[in-house]
Amino acid sequence: MRAIPYGHPDAQVLTELVQAEYVVRYGSRDESPIDDAHFTLPEGYFVVAYDNGVPAAMGGWRRHLSQEAEIRRMYVRDEFRRRGLARLILAHLEDSARENGFDRLVLETGLVQPEAVALYRDCGYTDVPAFGYYTEAPLSIHLGKRLAAGTHRRLAP
Repeated sequence: MRAIPYGHPDAQVLTELVQAEYVVRYGSRDESPIDDAHFTLPEGYFVVAYDNGVPAAMGGWRRHLSQEAEIRRMYVRDEFRRRGLARLILAHLEDSARENGFDRLVLETGLVQPEAVALYRDCGYTDVPAFGYYTEAPLSIHLGKRLAAGTHRRLAP
């Protein structure tokens, strides 16, 4: 797993794959605003997991409120699924958010992504009030998790 800028070519390859999956599942791409700066420390963080040099999975967080960060762009390529990569990335994102002073994570996913919903719920995420771009979207699910207390050391930008 490697921290990279969201604009890195490997992150963009994975972003295009997840966007294609959104088209299949929802009928359109994710239209919520995102840019590279959202995932740059100290405001955010982004990682890609590799398998033999191939970008296999990704995820990031960005500041949502003063002590709350939002998980974004969690995705695992089809051929790398069912290997625990999503859990690995999610745990890493939780650790990095905590290390950077956040005490809570939130995220938005959808009803037509039951595997994602199951993962998040299994990892301790529970329903929270709707927020953000998809506040009124009928297929959206909004989840959150309080991060366990720990040291708050900052990752170097």
